[in-house]
Amino acid sequence: MNITKENVDALNAIVKVDIVADDYKEKVAKVLNDYRKTANIPGFRKGHVPMGMVRKQYGKAVMIDEVNKLLQESLNKFLVEEKLDILGNPLPKVNESFSWDAEQFSFEFELGLAPEFDVDLKSNKVKSYNIVATEELIEKELENIQTRYGKLITQEEAEEHSNVTGTFVNEEKEINKKSTFLVNDLKGKKNEKKLIGAKVGDVIELETKKLFEEDHKLQNVLGVSKEDAEDLDIKVTFTVEEISITEKAEFDQELFDKLFADGSVKTVTELKDKIKEDAEKQFQQQADQQLLNAVTESLVENTKFDLPKEFLQKWLQTAGEKQLTAEEAVSEYEKSEKGLRYQLIEGKIMKDNDIKIDYAELVDYAKGFIRSQMAQFGNANPEEKELDDIAGRILSNQEEARRLQEQLVSQKLVGFFKENIEFDTKEVSYEEFIKEVYNVDAKK
Repeated sequence: MNITKENVDALNAIVKVDIVADDYKEKVAKVLNDYRKTANIPGFRKGHVPMGMVRKQYGKAVMIDEVNKLLQESLNKFLVEEKLDILGNPLPKVNESFSWDAEQFSFEFELGLAPEFDVDLKSNKVKSYNIVATEELIEKELENIQTRYGKLITQEEAEEHSNVTGTFVNEEKEINKKSTFLVNDLKGKKNEKKLIGAKVGDVIELETKKLFEEDHKLQNVLGVSKEDAEDLDIKVTFTVEEISITEKAEFDQELFDKLFADGSVKTVTELKDKIKEDAEKQFQQQADQQLLNAVTESLVENTKFDLPKEFLQKWLQTAGEKQLTAEEAVSEYEKSEKGLRYQLIEGKIMKDNDIKIDYAELVDYAKGFIRSQMAQFGNANPEEKELDDIAGRILSNQEEARRLQEQLVSQKLVGFFKENIEFDTKEVSYEEFIKEVYNVDAKK
């Protein structure tokens, strides 16, 4: 057997595999001999079927199977030994004169080669954000805590700060939804006046257009989709069923211990510090994701290299479960090219800077993820063996293991980028961050 490679250009190559009879005859003979021992053919005792008959019946199929096995093994071994960095998979070239009746065969494969390039981190000017918890946000969370741990007191009549429970109905739109909301969540004094003074059993007609201060509230109370809620302009009846007001909880040691069982909070000032710390920890995760997205965009834009475009489009036609037309493959390539470029850039950065992940690191990362999940359900100190067992089960699932590995890689890359890229850092509130990065009003 002989394998040779010919470079077409820097990004494309042809590998030729020549296989002669001596390469496969011995394996074919062994398989046929095993067939002979087990074949059940009328008129012959088991194990005494003439080899000529076995060869005539099975010989060609066995030969084809063994040649294909040998071809695949030898091609894979060649790619590894030659350290060829290929994109996609080798594509067999069609040979119109090929025949399985010959004793020696020649196969050719097209290869798409990964480009060689350098990554200049210094040329990337990227904006990063330091998201701070504002005093307004902290005060709002203090109020939420007091409300959450407060006591509901039943009322005879609704007031501005009352909780009102009732059923919204509109037969034409098939709306029949029981909901609870605050009277002062309503938008405009006109709507508030309709509820203030209302009693249990009262039926009030309301217009849905601009009914609530927050846009998403209408969607929730009526049980309609976001799209329907956006332009909904109908009349609904609201039947009052319950009225109450929340007596806010006092900030005392009993409440602090409910929030932090370890006794770490003893004053409102310490509680505010905890709220700020926890909020900014969550904000940091979003800021890091934005940073990674921004660096990705910048690297793809500023790292120039060519790809074996025609080869990849041809490969995409047969790479998936469903075969694509040439036009579909071109479209798929255009959609995936940016992602492929970043994969190559990411791989180059990790290789050049010895950024690696071993299994022990992945287990520790999985355990940290599990620990934080368990803490949310009140188990702040799980046993190590329990964490090991859960991590083992999660990582035995290939899809979950890949997801966690991607998260860990992203975490390492963010740390690397922070050390090696010069950022234009801007300090913002969470609302400013959401509006600037995603062009969305966080208060809605």
